[in-house]
Amino acid sequence: MRKLIKLFYKNKINGYIIPKNDEYFNEYIDKSKDRLKFVSDFTGSAGFAIIFKNQNYLFVDGRYTIQAKRQSGKNFKIITIPNKFPKDVFKFKSRFTLGFDPKLHTENQINFLFKIKNLVLKPINLNLVDLIWQKKPKEKIKKFFYLTNENTGKSSYKKILELRRSLIKNKSDLLFISAPENVAWILNIRGHDSKFSPTTNARLLINKKGRLDLFTNLKKIPETKNLFDYKIFVHDEKEIEKFASKISNSTIWLDNKSCSIYYKKIFEKNNKILLKMDPIYLLKAIKNKTEIKNIKKSHLIDGLALTKFILWLKENFKKRKITEISAQNKLESFRKKHLSYKYPSFNTISGSGPNSAIIHYAASFKTNRILKSGELYLVDSGGQYYFGTTDVTRTISLENKSNYIKDIYTRVLKGHIAVSNFRINKRTIGSHIDKQARKSLKKIKLDYPHGTGHGVGYFSNVHEGPHSISSNSKIKLRNGMVLSNEPGYYKKNSFGIRIENLIYVNKNKFEELTIAPIEKSLINKKILNSKEIKWINNYHKKVEKNLLKYIEPNYKNAFKKACLPI
Repeated sequence: MRKLIKLFYKNKINGYIIPKNDEYFNEYIDKSKDRLKFVSDFTGSAGFAIIFKNQNYLFVDGRYTIQAKRQSGKNFKIITIPNKFPKDVFKFKSRFTLGFDPKLHTENQINFLFKIKNLVLKPINLNLVDLIWQKKPKEKIKKFFYLTNENTGKSSYKKILELRRSLIKNKSDLLFISAPENVAWILNIRGHDSKFSPTTNARLLINKKGRLDLFTNLKKIPETKNLFDYKIFVHDEKEIEKFASKISNSTIWLDNKSCSIYYKKIFEKNNKILLKMDPIYLLKAIKNKTEIKNIKKSHLIDGLALTKFILWLKENFKKRKITEISAQNKLESFRKKHLSYKYPSFNTISGSGPNSAIIHYAASFKTNRILKSGELYLVDSGGQYYFGTTDVTRTISLENKSNYIKDIYTRVLKGHIAVSNFRINKRTIGSHIDKQARKSLKKIKLDYPHGTGHGVGYFSNVHEGPHSISSNSKIKLRNGMVLSNEPGYYKKNSFGIRIENLIYVNKNKFEELTIAPIEKSLINKKILNSKEIKWINNYHKKVEKNLLKYIEPNYKNAFKKACLPI
């Protein structure tokens, strides 16, 4: 930290902002770009630090508060957002200069977080953390690959035509696609630049006449001829500044979520700027029939792997020493048995007892617990398949007998069912559903500090916008949108409960995608109504119908029992 503070004097700043994201605003970033972890030891997927000469602050959301205190609490003051933002924490009596890397921040983000009296924000083009990071890991370069229409359901050519219509409608000459997931979607390509997402770091310029200019590391381009079904001009990523500076007298559409201040400054010099959400977010959120069909296929494979794991765990947790790490490795081994499985869609959360109360817990050799009888075990995991992305959470009873826990578990389940049964109309937005999910818990003055659901990509990011089920979600739900349904409850240092399925919008209702038994031994049937009991029984009937023929003979009875009506 001393080396970093020395640079403050050279750059005439009083402090420096270090975000988690890289210059592509990826959720899961390469080790070589994880500046926040290097400085703070914090491993969560979201947050930012502010380093002052005499004090360090780490801002994280409610999912990571406990984790951040454990990992970074010695050297950083931990602040939970949205309870408090920088503007609520810092008061400056006189001019105070805060430095930042303009490639790592958007205008909307930095203006919202740092609109503070007497605070001056100073962009510094050379990243200060990079200047002191001597043993920085080397970034691995891997070629991207092309998805066929059989897997995507729509050619890149048709997607480009759709996008051009959006450009014309919004009176824009050019769209700068700065989010890798959106570049991947429109070109029907995937890559290896994010640990858990098959995206490739690239940017794309498309004009209303249909010209496409792709900017990426040229070593990532496969040798295959006719890779794209549309003519694309390919450039080295280092050429983008020079290329952009030559554009003039145009209206350029920039995405307010992923276009950095650095690139905005270049484009706005000689052009008019439309700063608005990239239209691709909404286009790719609505999955087509082929994608839905393939997603269902991936969930059948994934649900079978999870179900086999649950049956194995139930049979063996008392017979042998099973730890959080060995349990998640066993689950991964079940997934790996299918050839279409590539890798996890996020870092598996495998927590028992008090560790299950840490919402985004990551088991390590320091924290690894043995699964013990009488406790709860929470496993939140997912997979990337060539034809889909999965995400599922099950809270498993290790013969827990607590009536208190059963009562809370059942209320979480009631919230889960309320989401699944929600009737959707043309005006439905995520915040309407979020209220219903929390209703049963709030009756006993309990709640959970995260959204109820997030959008999910198609062989892409497991967290995908713009739609979600949360208190501030204003995006209208449309046919084909895939979301998670994951209410929960977490009692610090005691236990955690979460039940998560993926669902998709089918006409005026949600349809289940996840196929795996829900823990029934934790249900207090007395607080369920007949509609909720019917939902549980119908869901398990579906699970049994889809998976029974694939279950090994020695586990068939246990599986049938797990699917019996309550």
